[in-house]
Amino acid sequence: MHLWALIKTWWAGKVLPVHLQRGVLGERAAKKYLQKRGLKFLCANFRSARGELDLVFREKDCLVFVEVKTRSSEDWARPAAAVNAHKRKLLSQCALDYLQLLKNPELKIRFDIVEVLLNDGAVHEIRHLPNTFQMSAPYRYG
Repeated sequence: MHLWALIKTWWAGKVLPVHLQRGVLGERAAKKYLQKRGLKFLCANFRSARGELDLVFREKDCLVFVEVKTRSSEDWARPAAAVNAHKRKLLSQCALDYLQLLKNPELKIRFDIVEVLLNDGAVHEIRHLPNTFQMSAPYRYG
């Protein structure tokens, strides 16, 4: 289910589950962080039949697909470690769907990860990891 649709479902007087609250907070913080660094925001939570892109930006002649990972602790691993081969494949497929909707423009693309670390429910640190991975094989664009 689309994150914002899920939020609307819970909005009717109920409290959003903690993990979804963290996700919303992390995506908002990542969006603001990247906008301050000059990236142009295009959309959030783009969904296709094959997955979801958290955020999409444009930086000059490059489309930037951003996966946001929000954690309250790094005790076990860095948040970016959750973007495994399977997740990269899903993100690649969804990015191709997004590009197809745009009629496959001649633009560079890249995949970034933004790690958002929370402390007592507030944003403590944001780490932008640009060009973290390439489109998964056998998928290619351009």
